Amino acid sequence: MTKPVQQLDRVIIRFAGDSGDGMQLTGDRFTQETASFGNDLSTLPNFPAEIRAPAGTLPGVSSFQLHFADHDILTPGDAPNVLVAMNPAALKANLGDLPRGADLIVNTDEFTKRNLAKVGYATSPLDDGSLNEYHVHALPITSMTVGALKDIAVSKKDAQRAKNMFALGLLSWLYQRPTDATVDFLSRKFAKQPDIMKANVAAFQAGWNYGETTEAFSVSYEVKPATLPPGHYRNITGNMAAAYGLIAASRLSGLPLFLGSYPITPASDILHELSKHKRFGVRTFQAEDEIAGVGAALGAAFGGALGVTTTSGPGMALKGETVGLAVAVELPLIVIDVQRAGPSTGLPTKTEQADLLQALYGRNGEAPVPVVAPQSPSDCFAAAIEAARIAVTYRTPVIMLSDGYLANGSEPWRIPEVSTLPAIDPEFADPADLGPDDSFQPFKRDPRTLARPWAVPGTAGLEHRIGGLEKADGSGNISYDAGNHDLMVRLRQAKIDGIARDIPPLSVDDPGGRAKVLVLGWGSTYGAITAAARRVRKAGGHVAQAHLRHLNPFPANIAEVLRSYDKVIVPEINLGQLALLLRGKYLIDVISYNRVRGLPFKAEELAGVIQDVIDSE
Repeated sequence: MTKPVQQLDRVIIRFAGDSGDGMQLTGDRFTQETASFGNDLSTLPNFPAEIRAPAGTLPGVSSFQLHFADHDILTPGDAPNVLVAMNPAALKANLGDLPRGADLIVNTDEFTKRNLAKVGYATSPLDDGSLNEYHVHALPITSMTVGALKDIAVSKKDAQRAKNMFALGLLSWLYQRPTDATVDFLSRKFAKQPDIMKANVAAFQAGWNYGETTEAFSVSYEVKPATLPPGHYRNITGNMAAAYGLIAASRLSGLPLFLGSYPITPASDILHELSKHKRFGVRTFQAEDEIAGVGAALGAAFGGALGVTTTSGPGMALKGETVGLAVAVELPLIVIDVQRAGPSTGLPTKTEQADLLQALYGRNGEAPVPVVAPQSPSDCFAAAIEAARIAVTYRTPVIMLSDGYLANGSEPWRIPEVSTLPAIDPEFADPADLGPDDSFQPFKRDPRTLARPWAVPGTAGLEHRIGGLEKADGSGNISYDAGNHDLMVRLRQAKIDGIARDIPPLSVDDPGGRAKVLVLGWGSTYGAITAAARRVRKAGGHVAQAHLRHLNPFPANIAEVLRSYDKVIVPEINLGQLALLLRGKYLIDVISYNRVRGLPFKAEELAGVIQDVIDSE
């Protein structure tokens, strides 16, 4: 008999297990199925820093949360409606986030005395009544997987490893997800291992069939596709969007793209993705260290390429001297810092926003650089193009501040029309522009942008001196003159300040114009802030919201915006770095709200903060 299908408007699912259980792959496949179905979605992968933590321990727990809906959503969700726990460690690490009445699917095969003891369970939570407030589905997932594969020529160990596909099949049935794409994916992934491929496909199908036939699940669920603006969509992570944005900037500018990079979590996927696109003239160089990576990128910029380097906070510390050199020689360079929790090695796989002051001031001397920050995974595409546009136009290094949440998270991306993308004109210096008696002036500035000419090495008539020593204004000759140094420092600062004329004003979302409280954010806090503002407004409160893409220079109207509200809240995943800048520059006593837990903000948490500030008016 066909089981009834219940309609839902949204669901939050979290897959959790040991780092060897394939939870990231399971979550990614469920996400791809969901994207192809047409739901709006947002994801939060969360995995250990260790390459292989001890099996069955709390430090080894890996999870993947997916929020999908039939309407526009902004975050991966505050708390899961469904938790799939593949072992006791996964249950203990994630149970605190599970609301009362949520569904809990547990792999009972892993709840042995030894595994329970590893995480401090004196008794099994499946038997002691501690899970009574949840809808518990205790299933021997490993055993059922092995049983389903008994006729396939794989070892017991390989059969057990396919349990994540059984879980994926079950959840795919439970939420009426498409399956063909996953079968095709497994066929391609294990094409050279036909028995392993058959085992994973069979486990996936067995999970689906179990859901269809068992009495353990009396109903399945459907979340209808979201109504999104017309266009072509694909699911995309922040790192992939950044890579595509760099390729687009290369094509828009006509400059070959060169990436000099050293692998570092969580930025490495940009290097991996760009290495696949040689057909677009992309050249990638996996350097021996962070310093070599940025040095090669700056050398490529000197040679007339779009030079890029990618890293995270520890790598930014090493790249600082070369970024300062790029400021001195005034060449375009894009530095993408995918921020993670620090200091030092910190929490390599966890997110943070704590590199803002480092991006602004982490170099010797007066070395100003523009800083931009994307607000969502898909927005990394546009932010990368904007970073390239500023770098090329103003002959300056630009730092793009992404973070681990944006880099690894994903969402639907509406592929833009090429005609809507900004023009990027490198305007190389041309010897034909020189008069018969003129010598090339490598630091003669454009009167509008204050950018110096970009001369490709080897061009006859454009020979010039370059290096880290101070230059004489105009001629570029080495100069130790005190007055000239003062002038050059001020010119470099004025060039960056002038970018404010070339960026959009800060836009404020203030429905009805009645709000007295403004929430100002930057970077990846956008989703949680926007979702929180929606909650407050739905409850009858009035709150305005603004979000910064450009962090140096700030938009020209930011002071006016800040002074238009009685109170300004600045939530940050640091200890108040933007708040410090706003207080110092505009003398506004902003309310700083900070959490540094290695995780994004929860919308409910921020909504409570906003409401408390409104109530204190």
